[in-house]
Amino acid sequence: MGLTGTALAIDAGNSKTDVALVAADGELLGTARGGGFQPSVVGVGPAVDVLAPLVRSVLDQAGLTGPVGHLSAFLANADLPVEEADLTAEVAGRGWARTVSVRNDTFALLRAGLPDDGEPVGVAVVCGAGINCAGLGRQGAVARFPALGRISGDWGGGSHLADEALWCAARAEDGRGAPTGLARALPAHFGLTSMPELIEALHLRTLPGHRRHELTPVLFAVAASGDPVARGIVVRQAEEIALLAAVALERLGLLGEPAPVVLGGGVLAARHPLLHEQTTRLLSERAPKAVPQVVTTPPVLGAALDTLDRMGAEAGAYGRLRGAWG
Repeated sequence: MGLTGTALAIDAGNSKTDVALVAADGELLGTARGGGFQPSVVGVGPAVDVLAPLVRSVLDQAGLTGPVGHLSAFLANADLPVEEADLTAEVAGRGWARTVSVRNDTFALLRAGLPDDGEPVGVAVVCGAGINCAGLGRQGAVARFPALGRISGDWGGGSHLADEALWCAARAEDGRGAPTGLARALPAHFGLTSMPELIEALHLRTLPGHRRHELTPVLFAVAASGDPVARGIVVRQAEEIALLAAVALERLGLLGEPAPVVLGGGVLAARHPLLHEQTTRLLSERAPKAVPQVVTTPPVLGAALDTLDRMGAEAGAYGRLRGAWG
């Protein structure tokens, strides 16, 4: 097969990066996984350097050297137009493909959850380490949020939830806040006996800061036990997810018709009963015609499907590609 019949698909998130090599008939020719993609921390060039060994790996698996026909990259931290432009220029300059497209990684989740025929219309909310929302409407309309944290009005995601749990537990311990089982459960997760011990360990970095993300599942476990404070945090997260989806649907003029709302990311894909039930309930109130669905397949599938879209693949190619991811 000539290289014009192959494409690279990349989904690069804050914690992990997936690369796939795809043929125009939907055959999956190679896959590779690497570390997180953080251009906002290390710079655009060094961030794209992380992709290089993964691209080489999938090409080697197929016995190819490149360049391929197209590369679809869905990248974390491609939040602003200037960031998309900088990343596009950097990726294109590597010579991995004849043509390159770069979008925020939320669009990969959206594409994975949309049908493979007809106009791509719907909204996706990703709640993993962070939170973001993106949508596509009629005639190419797009809804986006900057997703830059508190400065752009964001609330939620796994890292934020861990911090909220720590905040509530610290205040419960010293009397400034309502009592909560989080004050016992959070330090116990690390083999500690009290919140002062956990606070000291985090402050002095005897406990690595990156381990804070481990507290998000603890929060959900305490919430499942009926703890009011923990439940309040989870319900607040559900409110934000439903709000993002409803606002995006309204911007796209889709509130009055059935439209997919694709939910994904580690927090949502876990289907914690309280979060899932509250999210779907609130979404039904704010967008009664929305059709929510949780997507648990890797978002790189959405990037791979995008390459088939751009290659004008036949209908059977989509089923073959989706089947490769089960």
